[in-house]
Amino acid sequence: MTTPSPLWPEFIKAVRHEVIPALGCTEPISLALASAIARRELGRAPERIEGRVSANLMKNGMGVTVPGTGMQGLPVAAAAGAIAGDAEAGLEVLKNLKSADVAAARAMLDAGRVSVGIADVPNVLYSEATLHAGGDQVTVAIADAHTRVVRIEKNGEVLFAADEDTREASAPYSLDSADMLAVYEFATGAPAEQLSFILEAARLNGALSVEGMSGDYGLHIGATIQRQIAQGLLSRGLLTEILMRTSAASDARMGGATLPAMSNSGSGNQGIAATLPVMVVAEHVGANDEKLARALMLSHLTAIYIHDKLPPLSALCAVTTASMGAAAGMAWLLGGRFEQVGMAVCSMIGDVAGMICDGASNSCAMKVSTSASSAYKAVLMALDDSRVTGHEGIVAHDVDESIANLCALARGSMRETDRQIIEIMVEKSRR
Repeated sequence: MTTPSPLWPEFIKAVRHEVIPALGCTEPISLALASAIARRELGRAPERIEGRVSANLMKNGMGVTVPGTGMQGLPVAAAAGAIAGDAEAGLEVLKNLKSADVAAARAMLDAGRVSVGIADVPNVLYSEATLHAGGDQVTVAIADAHTRVVRIEKNGEVLFAADEDTREASAPYSLDSADMLAVYEFATGAPAEQLSFILEAARLNGALSVEGMSGDYGLHIGATIQRQIAQGLLSRGLLTEILMRTSAASDARMGGATLPAMSNSGSGNQGIAATLPVMVVAEHVGANDEKLARALMLSHLTAIYIHDKLPPLSALCAVTTASMGAAAGMAWLLGGRFEQVGMAVCSMIGDVAGMICDGASNSCAMKVSTSASSAYKAVLMALDDSRVTGHEGIVAHDVDESIANLCALARGSMRETDRQIIEIMVEKSRR
C-alpha cells in the first residue's frame, strides 16, 4: 500500500461531493429544483411560473428531454418541478413524477402560464423560479452549483440568503495542492474499503447503458452500433464494445429515461464517460471488484481534478475531460504505469481539446462516443510508449502542465466562443 498522503481525505471528500446520482440533464434539473423548493414555500399549486436562467444554463437546457415527460426544454422542467418535484431530493427532484403530473405540466405550458428567459447575472450557472398563486409569489434562486440555493423570497420578504461563507462551505474540499501523481497513488494505493463506494457508479450507469440498448432513446447510437455489428459493417471487439455501451448510456440519459445517472462534476454525461469505458475494459480483463473500484476511482478523480480547473459551464465539452479520466482508468487496468496514464491524458489533450459544448441534447451521445474512442486510442498509444509530445500544440511534456494549458484555453479565449455559441442558439430558438 502507498504511504497515505494528507490529500487522501480531500480526495474522498471531492469524490463523494462530485459523484452523485442525478435524474436527467443537470441544467434543466437545477431549474426544476428551484421550482420545487418555491412550490414548497408557496404551499399550493402555482397559477403561473416565471423562470430566469444564465445564458450558459439556457444553452444546456434548450434541447434536452426532461425525464419522464417526453418533452424538451426548460419550461417543461420548471413546470414539472413546481407540480411534482421533491424539494428535498436534489438532482433527483423529478424521481416521483407521474403521468398525471406530466399532463398537468403540459396543460400549464399549453395555456402559456410558464415562461423562461435569460437572467442578467454574472453567474455562469444560475437558475431562478418565481411561482405565483393568488396574491402570493415565491422566488428561489440557485447559483454557482446545480443545487446551491442562494436566495428564497416570499412576497418580497427574504426568507433565506446565502452569504459568502455559506457558499464556500458548500464545496467542502480543496484540490489546490493536488497533481496527477497524487491522484494515481491514491486510487491505486489507498485501502480498498475507502474506495468501494465508487462501485455504485458502475451499477447506476451500467443500468442506463442496458436501458439505452433498447434503442428507444435519443439518437440510439448504442443500438445502431449493435445492429451494424450484426450486419457486418462493424466488427465486434473491445473498442466497439466501449463505444456501444458508453453511447447507449448517454442515449438513455439524454433521451429522457427515468433512471438516474451517477454524475461527475455536476454532469451525468461526464459520469457516464468516466464510468462505462472503464467497466467494459474491467470485464475484458476479468478484474475483480477491488480492481474495478480502483480503476473507477482513478477515472472519476482524474475527471474531478481536471474539471476543478475549469468554469462550471464553458464552451469546452467536459465529456472530453471526463474521458481523460476514463483513459487513466483503462490504461491502469491494461497494465500501464503512471507514465502511461500521463501519456494517454496528454494524447487526448492533443486530440479532442477543441470539441465545443453547444448545449445539452441528444447529440451529446455522439460527443461521448467520440471521446471514448479518443480515450481508448490514446491508451493503446501509451501502452506502446507513444504519445502526443510536448513539442506539439498546447500539449506539454508534463501531464499536469498539459492539463493546465487546456483549462487556461477554456477559461480564456473560449469565453468568446461560448458567447457566439449562445448567440447562434438563441437566434435559432426565435425562428
